[in-house]
Amino acid sequence: MRSKEIEDQSRRIKPTKVQRDVLIGTLLGDGHLETQNQGRTYRLKIEHAIRQRDYVNWLYRVFQDWVRTPPLVRSRAITFRGNKKVYQRTGFATLSTGSLRFYATQFYQNGTKVVPKLIHRWLSPLAMAVWYMDDGSIKSNQHRTVLLNTHSFNDLDLKRLQLALEHRYGIKSSIRKQTDGNQLYLTADSIDCFLSTIRPYMIASMQYKLPKVWLTSLPKK
Repeated sequence: MRSKEIEDQSRRIKPTKVQRDVLIGTLLGDGHLETQNQGRTYRLKIEHAIRQRDYVNWLYRVFQDWVRTPPLVRSRAITFRGNKKVYQRTGFATLSTGSLRFYATQFYQNGTKVVPKLIHRWLSPLAMAVWYMDDGSIKSNQHRTVLLNTHSFNDLDLKRLQLALEHRYGIKSSIRKQTDGNQLYLTADSIDCFLSTIRPYMIASMQYKLPKVWLTSLPKK
């Protein structure tokens, strides 16, 4: 009976507009889709460091009707040069559903995550905010500049993201090469537009990713 209930619940999953936007944002970031039946159905897996527990709980509430088990905390011990350190992460997985198959075909090619050709249509302010909460960072406390850590994407993917940001919002960016991949570096004349667009959608515990010098420059209410 339990498996029948799960199957019925999976079949009823139809993403709302908010769920689609959050899904797009987290797939650009740390979220990923996985299949256990050769692509007939997929589930969304979310996992972050324990310090981002509030964010994981917020994502869980967005997808709560897709999930049967609340976020769990997992510990992993790593020994490096004789020193043992325990890392804690928290996350959850949705039920497997055919409703996610379309997004899997858009975001994955031969098992590798890619940026969809339609990203310019899907990059809403909420999706962009989730992407930044997942994978964004400030350059330093003394700079207004922010970065999007796009290390897993190739040059074509980065070009699609740059064009989507510029064509939809007028936000310009450059590519910053790193040893382990590339970042998108938002140009100074685009920072106000980008941060003002995403800030209303960022949860309180993730606002540490907003540059302090930008926050202090905002008009007092």
